[in-house]
Amino acid sequence: MSWLSIVGIGEDGLPGLGEAAKAAIASADYVFGGDRHLELAAAAISGKPRPWLTPFAASIDAIIALRGQSVCVLASGDPFHYGVGATLSRRIDASEMVVFPHPSSFSLAAARLGWPLQDVLTLSLHGRPLDLIRPHLHTGARILALTSDEHGPAALAKLLTESGFGISIITVLEALGGPDERVRSHVAMQFTMTDINPLNICAISVVALPGARILPLTPGLDDGLFEHDGQITKREVRALTLSALAPRRGEVLWDIGAGSGSIAIEWMLADPSLRAVAIEADPERGARILRNATAFGVPDLQLVTGTAPAALAGLEPPPHAIFIGGGGSDPGVLDAAIAALRPGGRFVANAVTLELEAILIAKHAELGGNLTRIAVSRADAVGTMTGWRPAMPITQWVWVKP
Repeated sequence: MSWLSIVGIGEDGLPGLGEAAKAAIASADYVFGGDRHLELAAAAISGKPRPWLTPFAASIDAIIALRGQSVCVLASGDPFHYGVGATLSRRIDASEMVVFPHPSSFSLAAARLGWPLQDVLTLSLHGRPLDLIRPHLHTGARILALTSDEHGPAALAKLLTESGFGISIITVLEALGGPDERVRSHVAMQFTMTDINPLNICAISVVALPGARILPLTPGLDDGLFEHDGQITKREVRALTLSALAPRRGEVLWDIGAGSGSIAIEWMLADPSLRAVAIEADPERGARILRNATAFGVPDLQLVTGTAPAALAGLEPPPHAIFIGGGGSDPGVLDAAIAALRPGGRFVANAVTLELEAILIAKHAELGGNLTRIAVSRADAVGTMTGWRPAMPITQWVWVKP
């Protein structure tokens, strides 16, 4: 039985709602929402208004405590598009609720601009790092980015300019659907817009200048894109390593001896649902990993500063994949990592030294899997001519845990 109604409401307030949505508000014993939402719906509320609490989780607990009574929750636009509906559905079954969606700010923005929504990247940067936009900055891309407040558009313009996309067009759409709606456009590098409504969404038509930091969509990114001290899995080997790690939606990687963090970063770039933990003993390299994570638009990369195997103790959740590129010859590291890996998980280790190679050969003999020798040579100057300069060969062991 439905005891909870979730009503999406826009800046046009009650006139923009259907009769069923207005009836759900009027018949509720309790109406939850932000102060703005409660004000927009005030004329229809006959029950007790309940503004959101801080922390927000306290309001979710309060709603659940009223199960069986008539409760209405007011939400911005579409409650299930970056909205409160998604949060509530984690704890309340869909059979207990009835939902009245309103056009989302993304839908309204696309309608104002004439942008087919299926061809547009929609991204919520509300309360989230702006760096999340970086992987999506490709010439010709159209992005709708929901911001946190009136400062968001200028911060986005600054990020675009510093990344080589300064001639991109930013259109700021404010208070869509209401009496204060306004749409204004600026070139990112000349952004001077002021008096911006905190309720805004930015539409970005991406244009790259020469030398812009464009992150290709394939694994094996150019080494020069990473900040590193030489401790980095080179691009050709990195591409083969990511292929062996075989990321799948929602999985977690442990990158042990992460160095520059390149493997963990490219793992996360493969899909927004992926998570990674970089384990690195050197604090300076750890700080560099975090800078790289920000620059590549994966600021949620988790860093654990410590030496394996001790640094692995207590890490949760268990990983779906593990990569070891450095420190694998230290006593107990491989065994601890293998023990932590989930059943069915992939284990990939790259050896440059003879010591680690011997360990991997022994593990292959014990557990099976695949051994591969990777040798890469690059053309380089030999006096006044050109020859092949070989990089150090890599022995790679790939194993799937039964």
